[in-house]
Amino acid sequence: MKPEARKHLRANLLMLAAAAIWGSAFVAQRLSLDVIGPFLFTGLRFLLGALVLVPLLMLNAASRAQLAAIRREPALLLPGLALGGLLAVSISLQQFGLQYTRVANAGFISSLYVVIVPLMGMFARHRIGAGTWFGALLAAIGLYFLSIDEHFSVLYGDWFQLAGAVIIAAHVMAVGHLAKRHDPLVLAFLQFVVCGVACLAVGLAVEPVSVAMLRGALPTLLYGGLLSVGVGYTLQVVAQRDAAPAHAAVIFSMEGVFAAVAGWAALNETLTLRALVGCALMLAGLLACQLLPNGDARKKDEDALPA
Repeated sequence: MKPEARKHLRANLLMLAAAAIWGSAFVAQRLSLDVIGPFLFTGLRFLLGALVLVPLLMLNAASRAQLAAIRREPALLLPGLALGGLLAVSISLQQFGLQYTRVANAGFISSLYVVIVPLMGMFARHRIGAGTWFGALLAAIGLYFLSIDEHFSVLYGDWFQLAGAVIIAAHVMAVGHLAKRHDPLVLAFLQFVVCGVACLAVGLAVEPVSVAMLRGALPTLLYGGLLSVGVGYTLQVVAQRDAAPAHAAVIFSMEGVFAAVAGWAALNETLTLRALVGCALMLAGLLACQLLPNGDARKKDEDALPA
């Protein structure tokens, strides 16, 4: 296997692993709502995720060098501030909406960024290959079958998930641009801290908090913070150094499949035949994106990014 192909395969596997972690974390997010407010949960789990990266930052010479550069030139904080702000808005919408919808709905509707990212890419003059477009279309049809029932009704919380999907798409686009130009560990750490501090501040201002509440939320905080944030979002930043945003979005959309399976296994949510057809279409979209010809879309996509 050529080095370039090996690099892209590694990126694809890392992104699929991130999608699996995020999908299963929807269960932890839903369960947390029984004991702690959505903003407090989001803030605490992202700060926990930041702590996971501290030892790695200290051991990595390139990361230490960039942190030293940031201390000399605070303007270098701007990429982390931008990504953290996008994360804070998208995750808060997602977490708040989970109070009024099913885990399967949340997982799949939030994955609608699979079609929003290529559309945003067009405005940014990215070249999207035919395989990626076809894969995104199949994934979107799958999302429709999984998120909207046969009576074409949408749950109240789904609108928050849809708004979050737009912000997630912007985040995926931003990561695709910034991860190629900055140390991925430092970038991940900064966005976790910004998101965590912002959401925690809102939570402390508007939500009740107590030691008993924090103790009750500890298992979901540990799962959502250490694994979903510390591992999942770091994998995203690392993997997107070698992947075009539209291509990455199709792989990340598999988060919805993992969310539906996790909701079925852990919360006894029903997976109907319609939902299973949606899952199959999502998987077909992923395979189409990987196997159908994309020409030199990835290279053109990367070349289109401004320096």
